[in-house]
Amino acid sequence: MSDQSTSPLSPVTRFQATQNTGHEVQRSASPYRAAEAIDREGYCWPSKGTKSRKEETENEREARLMRMSAAIKELLECVGEDPDREGVLKTPLRYAKALLFFTQGYEVNLRTIINDAVFEEDHDEMVIVKNIDIHSLCEHHMVPFVGKISIGYLPNKRVLGLSKLARIAEMFSRRLQVQERLTKQIAMSLQEILQPNGVAVVMEASHMCMVMRGVQKPGSSTVTSCMLGSFREDPKTREEFLRLIRSNGL
Repeated sequence: MSDQSTSPLSPVTRFQATQNTGHEVQRSASPYRAAEAIDREGYCWPSKGTKSRKEETENEREARLMRMSAAIKELLECVGEDPDREGVLKTPLRYAKALLFFTQGYEVNLRTIINDAVFEEDHDEMVIVKNIDIHSLCEHHMVPFVGKISIGYLPNKRVLGLSKLARIAEMFSRRLQVQERLTKQIAMSLQEILQPNGVAVVMEASHMCMVMRGVQKPGSSTVTSCMLGSFREDPKTREEFLRLIRSNGL
């Protein structure tokens, strides 16, 4: 009697299976993972208030906006402004709404982003999406940092819809962040989703906390990278990726 081999479940399928069985999926240890990239509900490194913000009712959202507006009005008074002046009368509510938009990545569920866009494909060459515009808020001063990010991976019989790479980057950038963590979270979540042979992420950004305050150095930029798998272990693979993201076209 011959043995019948079965195809292994994809990481996304294994992850979704836990929603039905209630059992944890055992993941292999990774030297790059400080914590689970994806929790059992599909959130990536959720913050303390992620669930309450995601699941709040319209009335609860309105109450949150009112609390934020009151706090911002007090800030205007503290900096010497007149919060009843016509020009800033509606600023507290405007800024409260803007801040919720700037940080909407806390509410995003990775399962919703992926939406079955993992495809079985016999492709093992590099896939790169480069120069993705990124806007985020520095968690130390809550001022913007903006830049571009390039994401590459070496498929292991599975590929991800190209737009999903940009959406994952957007999800993590729409939080209070530091660039080093943002770069690493994108790489680690992609590793978790696809289990590819390697993942590479490089980001270059300008930080307003260095431009508008502190050392006040316009024109300075910060570059961070995270290399996993073959990109970390093989210098030639890493160099090919870096060369491709630096090129201006074919």
